[in-house]
Amino acid sequence: METIDCLTLWNGVRIPTLGIGTSFIGGYSHEAMVHALKHCNVRHIDTARKYHNEHLVAKAILESGVAREELFITSKAWPSDYGYESTKTAFRESLQQTQVDYFDLYLLHFPKSPDGTSDKKLISESWRALEELYAQGLCKSIGVSNFEISDIENLKETWTVIPMVNQIEVHVFCYPRELIDYCQGLGMQIVAHCPLAKGKVMAHHVIVNIADKLSRKCSQIASRWVIQHGLAVIPKSTKCSRVEENSKVFDFTLSDEDMVTLNQIHVTDGQRVSDPSRVRFDQLAL
Repeated sequence: METIDCLTLWNGVRIPTLGIGTSFIGGYSHEAMVHALKHCNVRHIDTARKYHNEHLVAKAILESGVAREELFITSKAWPSDYGYESTKTAFRESLQQTQVDYFDLYLLHFPKSPDGTSDKKLISESWRALEELYAQGLCKSIGVSNFEISDIENLKETWTVIPMVNQIEVHVFCYPRELIDYCQGLGMQIVAHCPLAKGKVMAHHVIVNIADKLSRKCSQIASRWVIQHGLAVIPKSTKCSRVEENSKVFDFTLSDEDMVTLNQIHVTDGQRVSDPSRVRFDQLAL
């Protein structure tokens, strides 16, 4: 069974470098989640209130037989629940859905208010709620997701606890160096969502060539590239075979030459695969 490396957050909490992502987009596979936990040694689960699958994650954990203390579980508050009291209420409901007593990491999902604007006061109130939950030990670490430098600067005006994590889109087609350097300068760990660029990595000729040379899968090359940049990754799949492939990224290393070659992809073919402008922030409904 694959051994999963860990990174250490600024507050001393250890986060598995590789996890399994979940989402309402593309569906959720109970079989794949159980397989990841039971047979691939995956211990880092990423979910969110918006995904409507926290109760399914709870079911998978129970069926897997993995003890709670072995797991690192992340969930997130959606902008429609922002505000000091509303965020705390959403947090408690997520705990209840996931059937756990605490989260290892809890995030503000987007730097937006329900109407799609960046309401500094509202977001600040939500962060204050997370700081309180953190102080109470109900979440072992707190952070943000999809926050740009300007969003963090806004939050910085009122925070008393620096976010431990910023979860952002990172893959070979998208490496926002300025944002990553800025976050790391504050001690924030980057967790990369969409590390496989929604499957785009499978067909890129550079990745295919390196995968063939190393007798690896394209998904493994893509995730390994992110990991060797010092980031955590949370690839997702609804297929057991793909989940197994995704977990096998710690028994090989990309050479400096291969890293340089892969680094050039985002320079020449740079593009994001997620579009926040199409997201509705005023509701939790699918």
